[in-house]
Amino acid sequence: MTTAIGFKDTDRKTSELLEDILHSIKGEYITLRDLLGMMGESGLLLLCAFLSLPFLFPVSIPGVSTVFGAGIVLISAAITLNRLPWLPAKVADRRLESGKLRPVLERGVTFLRKIDRFFKPRMASLTSGAVMNRVNGLVLMGAGLLLMAPLGLIPFSNTLPGVAILLLAAGISQRDGLVVIAGYVMVVLTIVYFAALAFLAYSAGQGLNIFG
Repeated sequence: MTTAIGFKDTDRKTSELLEDILHSIKGEYITLRDLLGMMGESGLLLLCAFLSLPFLFPVSIPGVSTVFGAGIVLISAAITLNRLPWLPAKVADRRLESGKLRPVLERGVTFLRKIDRFFKPRMASLTSGAVMNRVNGLVLMGAGLLLMAPLGLIPFSNTLPGVAILLLAAGISQRDGLVVIAGYVMVVLTIVYFAALAFLAYSAGQGLNIFG
């Protein structure tokens, strides 16, 4: 019988844990393999939360959403399938400039510090057990795929899925079912927003055809 991935309870705030990781980043470049090595196999949710930080604000760093989004998708797939994560070398070893990442990561940690004081264990049925691990993993995977959508220049196209990923990862790790629900809502809002963009693009194309 397959055992669900277990997430250890913690008495530390998510912002504190992420700040520790941020201070551990040394050197000119950083890779996903480096980050996973810092956090260990038990830090999968923490890594997902960390990877969401650059997208909480409308600051575009070329290539980051693809690499970090792919990492989140593969990690959440591992959670869903009860397996340790496998990251292809192209994703795991892609070098990103620490100097460009650090400022947005610091802003993300500062933002999280303001809200995670409201996180607390509640609605435990949404954050425990094999079934909910799989459900939450699938939703997290969907948010990662939305983050990878090539819409980086469109306002909020990275921010909405980034917030969803942060809420889901932090909610699960802090055993806060209400925050997990908020993450679900953000995923739905992201889908609605992307659908509206697609409809507007289609309508604009139809209008051009009329005048063409």
